Amino acid sequence: MRIDKDNIKIILILLILGLGIGYSYLNTELNINGTANINSANWSVYWNNVQVKSGSVSASTPTIDTNKTTVNFNVTLAEPGDYYEFSVDAVNAGTLDAMIDTISSKLNGTTITTLPAYLEYTVTYSDGTPLQINQELLHDTTETYKVRIAYKDDISASDLPSTNQSLSLQFSVTYKQADDSAQAVDHGTTVYTVSSTTSYIGQTIPSDITQYSSASEAMAAFSNRPFYLKHLIRNNVIAESYVEFVVTQAMANANSGMTAGTYALRGLDTYDENASSTNYCKAAYYNSSTGECLSPYYESNKQTLLSAFGSANCSSEYDVGDYKSLTCSVSGLRANASSDGCVNAYGDSWGCGVNYVGPSSCEDGFPII
Repeated sequence: MRIDKDNIKIILILLILGLGIGYSYLNTELNINGTANINSANWSVYWNNVQVKSGSVSASTPTIDTNKTTVNFNVTLAEPGDYYEFSVDAVNAGTLDAMIDTISSKLNGTTITTLPAYLEYTVTYSDGTPLQINQELLHDTTETYKVRIAYKDDISASDLPSTNQSLSLQFSVTYKQADDSAQAVDHGTTVYTVSSTTSYIGQTIPSDITQYSSASEAMAAFSNRPFYLKHLIRNNVIAESYVEFVVTQAMANANSGMTAGTYALRGLDTYDENASSTNYCKAAYYNSSTGECLSPYYESNKQTLLSAFGSANCSSEYDVGDYKSLTCSVSGLRANASSDGCVNAYGDSWGCGVNYVGPSSCEDGFPII
């Protein structure tokens, strides 16, 4: 539910690429008889190609300064659910490899440790891969950054600001010449599974699970059931887990409101057995003022279900306390998502799902639709 409330005005965001680098070693005297030729080196790292995501609130297009080291924008988020998102390329057009030296995020001039409950603010690579120190940006290559600011709508009334908020956000990343500590950016590898053996987010996939390189291979191994598990493997562990399901054209033709296509519901491990909260919620998802532990992916999962099934094939959203869920179904396919991070897809007595404590599996025993 969208709540009309006071505006949040984002005054400024700076994405600053520090370009300092020393070339002293290139001028070292060579004390060996003969002739030594040292090719010229060129350092050229800069921002380029700003693209605003469709669906963002209206605002002036972000501008890049003449030095191409700073991106500025000004946007007003008027009500919960509003967001502004854009991408910008970090380009290394020089002859020297670069790597990230420092990363800094500030809110109103102070290093960010926590954000206001109503605000979402992230800077990642375009596919959601986190930025990390020592990640390389090789010469003649480009990495695309994604900047997102949102006025959260999955919050209680007590979390809303009582007055208009004017916020100054600054993000800076400094690149330096790459050395032996440079690491390639691991954007992850997508694998598909239909195993009844449990896999956990944050852990390696068990060796006895068959991994498929495409969705069609996984479905073929699963008697062509229209659902399966999709995992993003990053740094050799499961970074993200999804239940993906397929609405066939036959399903869409037989059920008014359905749209044929492939849809993914993202699961989340919200559980931390060492957490101090009574429900063992990971700190990143726990709201101490309300006691809620909510998945940041629930709203997008809900929209995915509505897009796939159409509202006529979905039940009324269950919304009690800090728990929400939505279930959609037609003959042969049922899917649901909940605010604790669970996502599932079912059919012909089998189903695939990701549980709120992180395990995912496909197994028998789900209700026949």
